[in-house]
Amino acid sequence: MKKRVLMSAMLFSVIFFAAGRSYGDPVDIEARELSLDEFIQMSCGSDRVFEEILVENLKLNYLKKLKLPADDIVLSVKNSYAAFLRPDKGNPEYEFSLSKLFPYTGTEIEAGYASLMSGPEAGDVDGEFYAYISQPVARNAFGRTTRLLDKIVGMEMDIARYQIVEAYESYLSVIINVYYDWNEAYENLKTAENSYNESVKMIENVRERAKKSIALPVDVNKVLHQVLLKEETLIEARKSVVEYENLLRKSIGYDIPGSFIPRGSDQFDGVEIDLQKDYEKFRKEGRTSLILDMLEEKSALEVDKDADALLPSIDLFAEYRIKGADRYLEKDDKRVYAGLSFEYPFPSQVERARLETTKVDHRISSLDRINTHTRIYTELRNIYEEIVKQKKLIRISEEKIRVSEEIVHDDKKNYSYGRVVLNNLIDEVNRLDVNRFRLIQNNIRLKKLIIQWLTITDQLVRETPDL
Repeated sequence: MKKRVLMSAMLFSVIFFAAGRSYGDPVDIEARELSLDEFIQMSCGSDRVFEEILVENLKLNYLKKLKLPADDIVLSVKNSYAAFLRPDKGNPEYEFSLSKLFPYTGTEIEAGYASLMSGPEAGDVDGEFYAYISQPVARNAFGRTTRLLDKIVGMEMDIARYQIVEAYESYLSVIINVYYDWNEAYENLKTAENSYNESVKMIENVRERAKKSIALPVDVNKVLHQVLLKEETLIEARKSVVEYENLLRKSIGYDIPGSFIPRGSDQFDGVEIDLQKDYEKFRKEGRTSLILDMLEEKSALEVDKDADALLPSIDLFAEYRIKGADRYLEKDDKRVYAGLSFEYPFPSQVERARLETTKVDHRISSLDRINTHTRIYTELRNIYEEIVKQKKLIRISEEKIRVSEEIVHDDKKNYSYGRVVLNNLIDEVNRLDVNRFRLIQNNIRLKKLIIQWLTITDQLVRETPDL
């Protein structure tokens, strides 16, 4: 009997020790609530990844200037000296010219003046002025190739802008999921704290029962083990909250004072998902659909451009030339030229190979558009089924929690009357905790699926972000 009393006293001391321990800081009741919408706004203003994505827009302003023929006015100056064996035959020559290309018509104009000293005397000077204009009529006829290239480059710019928005939207979905992970970790922490507090109350109850010799020492050990398990869960839950809050700080900045707690509801909770309606809208208005259509149209224009390169180069030209025996052209000789220049490379192997390759690329682009739509539609169907499943699981989890709470309530009462063994009560308490954690998991899973749906259907970001 003395041995049993001594053992009970030792167990009571362990219980008091466990009940008085500090398991970490409690949830900060002074923390400021941070909604998802506010978090997104703060992230867009502070996260340098967003800025890096948007800065890509700046390069697009120069794409046409880099890929289209330049329409600058070109000034050419040439100074040369022809040396002969006779010292009186040195011929310095000076030539100036201005030229300009009009890319969208293919027209090129040029004007120039040349002065040639034919002897050592200052008066021995030949002068010449010319004006020249040419117009292609076959290859790049009246600027056709340039206009095709202008359309192609314009489409490349539009596609690039859409792709920048796609990258913006994808990263936005990433940080939203970080917020949801933080929300889940916070809800798990609250559940873990509640579970731990309930286990502490249980051990106090068992202690009182042990004082009255109603509970056995083994019952105290079982509950103590339960407390330690809840403590482990609580420690892990606290660590998860800190880790996800650090990820939040990465986006909004570490210099913001205070701490935050998530808001359980957000602007995406009431989003209605309709598979057929959303997909039809995606096919007509979605950025991905527009990109695929433009890629196919762009590849068709590439075929036309490369086919044009197989045509012979035929240019109509006219030239006006004045040549005189003095630099002022007072004793001039005026001439007007008009004609046609023809150039055709044989056998055009490179150009023909390029055209055939472009035709293959066009076919690939058409197939890729069809295959991509099929893949996206299949993915959306699967996500839709997952959303339906999660809603059912949430309903089931809520019902399981209600039932578990009633069972635990009844088992506690029955245990106090000695009608239920402690093991059964502990099992039901643990089952209740599992159901609570699972409900949190299912709720967050549903939120993430909705964000994934909005991202794929190009509804998460509806307008192009401005720089």
